[in-house]
Order: sequence, then structure tokens, then C-alpha cells
Amino acid sequence: MTVAATVPDRRGGGDPVTVVIAPDKFKGSLTAVQAADAIAAGILQVRPDVVVVRLPVADGGEGTVQAALTAGYRAETVTVEGPTGDPVQAVFAIQGTRAVVEMAEASGLRRLTAGLPAPLTASSYGTGQLLLAALDLGATNVVLGIGGSASTDGGAGMAQALGAQFLDNHGVPLPRGGAALARLSQINLDRLDPRLQATTVVLASDVGNPLLGERGAAVVYGPQKGATPADVAVLEAALTRFAEVVARDLGIVVADASGGGAAGGTGAGAIAFLGARVTSGIALMLDIVGFSAAASNSVLVITGEGSLDRQSLHGKTPIGVAAAAAALGIPVVALVGRLEVTEKQLADVGISEAHALLELEPDQELAQANASALLHQIAARIAANLPASAVAEGV
Repeated sequence: MTVAATVPDRRGGGDPVTVVIAPDKFKGSLTAVQAADAIAAGILQVRPDVVVVRLPVADGGEGTVQAALTAGYRAETVTVEGPTGDPVQAVFAIQGTRAVVEMAEASGLRRLTAGLPAPLTASSYGTGQLLLAALDLGATNVVLGIGGSASTDGGAGMAQALGAQFLDNHGVPLPRGGAALARLSQINLDRLDPRLQATTVVLASDVGNPLLGERGAAVVYGPQKGATPADVAVLEAALTRFAEVVARDLGIVVADASGGGAAGGTGAGAIAFLGARVTSGIALMLDIVGFSAAASNSVLVITGEGSLDRQSLHGKTPIGVAAAAAALGIPVVALVGRLEVTEKQLADVGISEAHALLELEPDQELAQANASALLHQIAARIAANLPASAVAEGV
């Protein structure tokens, strides 16, 4: 799509021209921070007088902790159990009594040993260890970002790390992994960390899928974690048993809870064992990075991610950014790797225009390899349409 006309000037007299850059990652090419830097460099090459505010964001998946760190949170590194039991170094962010924990840091696909999937036995245990570490540092408000997980265990591993016991019909604790839940007979929470009672946990997720069924954790997301059709059937049966025992022993129905199927059912586990509230990941992260305050006097917001398609229209980063900007009356431009929506669909969600890297470089591999340079090039074109600065006007 072509660059639109000059960006309207919304400033008061003498205010600087400010542009807010709030992209998510370009998966396989750039982190959100790298994308923001490339866009900023393109703007400043043409308009060095512009005030550029970088606000790299995420929607609850990978990059969530980095977004919080960029916003001023402190990094804490902990040795935890990876999805298959090997130790990994995982980072979470903390500021005062608020912690931001990212499941992918401890239990993500990228943490699999040698990259080998383990759909039946991978566990979310390390995520629970990250939560424990946050509690140890005094966190009483925890944002749990889920996405990119390697496990389909209903969050049972996470709960085990926090003291919950999942027992078979002989009273023996179950091993890690989703498949083992088929033998679940009893859940005992007597040893669950009591600090959770005084802790607010908010689940940052853009997934509304339930735990079970055709839209559930095993059927929809299991194959992404390496599950064969036979594995999917095993995991579906195991999660069904898990939901039955949770309902019986805890009095909490998670089978069809919205968002319960996120991250291999960790959404359901967070609801059942942490009392978590599920909310839009991008809306929550925009609050954490202080988007409204930063963007309130800007003339333009630039967002983006690797692909903007029909699925993106249901709460992905560019849509969340556009909604927040619309509330402030600020136009939004989206820079993406691939663009698969119409101009009307963009207008309906508050995006004034969008530009795809594939428009400049049709070869996908080359576009990914040169994503930074392409973003720089498009941003430079956008900069040419920005309002003149007060200095340029002689004010």
C-alpha cells in the first residue's frame, strides 16, 4: 500500500514533532527492540529534528519480559527446569511488587534440549519456579505472559513447582508431562505456596481457545509442539481427565473457560491454581510500558510485526496498539513482513496505512534476511510526510 498524504499536525504551538514506535517482534528476523531501532533510524535519517520514542511491545508471548525491561523493569536471572528437565537460565522482570514472568523463558519451544520436541512429557515446571522466584523477591502482582510453550500439561507442572500434588490412584505423585495426567486420581493443594493467596496473577494472552475439544489445547496447538495425531488423542484424553479432577476436587470448571487452552492448557492451570484473571496480552503490555502517556502528544504511532493477517485482527499487537492510539486520536501506520488484509479491514481497526517488507523485496528469504534495512527504508519514506518542526518553521 502506498504512503498516504502528509500526517496531520495535532500539536500545540511550539510542541516538538514526536513519533512513537511500538512494534512487536518480526519472528525469524528481528526482536521488537531491533525492529524499533531500525524504524527509528529510518525516521531520524530524514528528520533528525523529530523526537522518537521507542516502545517495543509484545502480546504476552515471547518478548514480553524484554518489553518490560525496556520500560525500566529490573532483570532477574534464575536457574530453572527446562521443558524436558535440563537446567536453563531464565529471566523475569520486576519493579517494586510487580513482576513480569514469561513462560517461554522457562518452558518454551526454544528451551527444548537439542530442539527435539517432547509433546507427551514436556512440562511447565520451570514456569512455576520463575513464579516462586518472583514471590521470593516480594512480588504480589504478577503478569504471566504465556505463548511459545513446549508443553501440553494444563499448567500442572507449574502448579507442582508451587507445591501442588497430582496423585495417581495409589497416592503416588505423577511424573512431569501432559500424558501422565491420564492417570490423575487426586489433586492435593495442602502444600501450595500460601503466598499465592495474597498475590494477584494476571494472565497476558491473546488466545481465547478452551482447554478441550476441536478448538482446544491438544487439537489446535499440540501439532505445533510436535504431537502426532496419536499424541493429540492421548493429550486430549489426559486433559479431559485433568479437567474432571479439577472440577471435582477444586470446584473450578476449566474445560471450556475462555483462554484455558492457551500455552498447552497453562491458561486453565493458572485459573485453577493461581486464581488468575485472563486479559488481553497487548492491552496489558501497553499499560506496563506506559503507552498512553508516551503517545499522548505524538503526531504518529508506528507499529508492526512479522505478519498482519486475518488472525491478527483478533487482538494481536498492531490491533491493540491501534486501539490504544485511536483512543488518543492519533493515526497509526503498520509496518509488517507480510500483509494479508484489505484496506477496509485496516481502517476498521484504526490503522491508517500499512506497508509490507515483501512489497520492497518479494523474495521472502531475502526480506527476512534484510528486514532491518527494509524497515529503515520504509520509515524514511514515512518521515518525509511528517509535519514540519517548530524549528523548521522558525518558531
